[in-house]
Amino acid sequence: MAMYAILCVVLLSIVYLFFNFFRIKKMEEGNDEMKELAKIIRDGASTFLKTEYKVVAIVVLILAFLLSLFLEKSSGLTFILGAFMSSAACIIGMRSATYANVRTANEAKETLSIAKTVKLALRGGSISGLAVQAFGLLGLIVIFLLNGGIDPEVTSTGFIGGLVTNPDIMRISSYSLGCSVVAMFNRVAGGNYTKAADISSDILAKIRHDMPEDDSRIPNVVADFIGDNVNDIAGNASDLLESFVATISATVMISVTLFLNASGSNITDATFQATSIFPFLFAGVGLLSCLLGVIISINRKMGDDPAKDLNFATWLSAGLTILGGLVLSYFVFRDVPLYDSFSIGWLSPWVACVLGVISGVAIGSITEYYTSSDYKPTRNLAEIAHEGDAFVVTKGDAIGSRSVLLPILVIGIALFVSGKISGTYGIALSSLGMLSFVAVTVSIDAFGPISDNAGGFAESCGLGEEVRAITDRLDSVGNTTAAIGKGFAIGSAAFATVSLIVAYVGNYTAIGSEPILNIASFVVIAGGLIGGGLIEYFCALLTDNTIESARLMADEGDAQLSLPGVMEGTAKPDYNKVVAMAASNALQKMLLPSILALLVPIIGGFLFGVEFVGGILIGATIVAVPRALFMGNSGGAFDNAKKYIESGHIEGHGKGSEAHKASVTGDTVGDTRKDVVGVALDIFIKTISTVANTLAPIITKFTLFK
Repeated sequence: MAMYAILCVVLLSIVYLFFNFFRIKKMEEGNDEMKELAKIIRDGASTFLKTEYKVVAIVVLILAFLLSLFLEKSSGLTFILGAFMSSAACIIGMRSATYANVRTANEAKETLSIAKTVKLALRGGSISGLAVQAFGLLGLIVIFLLNGGIDPEVTSTGFIGGLVTNPDIMRISSYSLGCSVVAMFNRVAGGNYTKAADISSDILAKIRHDMPEDDSRIPNVVADFIGDNVNDIAGNASDLLESFVATISATVMISVTLFLNASGSNITDATFQATSIFPFLFAGVGLLSCLLGVIISINRKMGDDPAKDLNFATWLSAGLTILGGLVLSYFVFRDVPLYDSFSIGWLSPWVACVLGVISGVAIGSITEYYTSSDYKPTRNLAEIAHEGDAFVVTKGDAIGSRSVLLPILVIGIALFVSGKISGTYGIALSSLGMLSFVAVTVSIDAFGPISDNAGGFAESCGLGEEVRAITDRLDSVGNTTAAIGKGFAIGSAAFATVSLIVAYVGNYTAIGSEPILNIASFVVIAGGLIGGGLIEYFCALLTDNTIESARLMADEGDAQLSLPGVMEGTAKPDYNKVVAMAASNALQKMLLPSILALLVPIIGGFLFGVEFVGGILIGATIVAVPRALFMGNSGGAFDNAKKYIESGHIEGHGKGSEAHKASVTGDTVGDTRKDVVGVALDIFIKTISTVANTLAPIITKFTLFK
């Protein structure tokens, strides 16, 4: 009965997001020039995703066939379901953003009101946010209901091979893997697309030709607008949907392991039912809290401080999630025998969840401090820019490195305390707590690219200084929310991956034995070293791909600017050629990094066994999390330092100055870090962990060098 109540919350959220979608779509786009540009962006983004998904669909179908053939007969279908749900959230979120961006610009033009413009941009972002949590949870509930719940002892096989697995767990795990595959392709391809366009556009405008940032004479500008939707909306949606699903999957797997290893104790089936259903219910409470938070935030009276209004939505949703979780924990756990690891009784799961919620908010606040121009680190970076490029890059690197420690401490302490209070189950719940209000987090993160695009419309279509002042204000806040969103995504990936590693060890450990991975073993250490090395290789691969694409696009943009009439504004450049180039480069370069994440645990497992793979997971996670935080925060600081100078806050060093050009160099360095490498690292570690969990039974049975 409780699962059907959560299903109603999911369906209500989907109805509300479509209500907002069609409401935005009915609004006026603006003048003819705005309509024309909006259509180019919308069509370009849709064409890119359609082309990408043709490749993704082939990969998904092949993997689904193999899963059903060797692991569990229906796991291929649930794998496809996961890929579909992730894709649906991406497409709806991106489509809504390409309608909301031009209407946000027009709202600023028609009303000259920051409050009304913020409200529209947040409404557009909420569609993506609610889609992430609602569609991710919908697939899991469908699997749960079709299974008739979770049976810890039922077994099944694939069509051939006779490998025995738990079908209920395998279906949930393969669903999560389907989400991971789509997320990996979206992040890698989308990151290459958007940053190649952005970097080449900045180089042409600010370095080579001293032109405005979003000048429509530069053909790369339109590709940049499209990229904001492809990566910052669709890519981010699939990223956090995958984290959300993976944490629930890990929690359920850990609950099965705990129950199977509790023979001879007073633990009953009621205990297992409580621990297995709680993550679904808590995720549903979080979704309901976010739905209420979004509705209240959009319909309340807003002021002229966008950051304050966006923070209100976050705090309200997080607060409602904490209160709802307390009630839920009481009713689910109060009357059932509890594991010895639940040191404070029925409160234990709730406290673990709250630690995750607090960690999410704390990491966001820390990220804001190191990346927002409201605080010292980014302002100091802007103030040193007149000294030259080397000073900017070196100072930005120091800010990025300094920003790593506090989030890592937050994650480490939360995991330690959660484990002390609720054991391994608590570790997974702390991860779920952080992602339980992901709908509002993604909503606010999506506010950024919508506002950025709106500013592009204001500049490219000549809407006037008053309008540009409003969109610049929103864009500045959006840069900070995007940086916070990246910090949240990386932090949630750390929590999710630790949960998946714990679940992985339990998946291959014999029933009745304590799940332990001996990190002093030479096998585990070897795997750990290789895992860390793979992270560095992955970073280099993505960086090289993006810079090479940016170089080619900058040269093409230069060639078009030299055509008769383009610089004078009497002839338009060939936008479609540059857009097609961005898409072609991104799609060609997405396959190797994406396939690498799938093959690493497979090859490592079949060659050297489950413990070696465990070492890979630990090594990759330990290297990737601080690396991703460094990348994201240094990139955010570079970006906002540039914006700070452009806003005229450094006297005598405005747009076009040497200080400004140095900050553009820093931003160019930071673009690849924060929007390509940093965000892809969290997908990489989650994907290899999910693949390892899915294949644990078969790796255990078939290892070449035992």
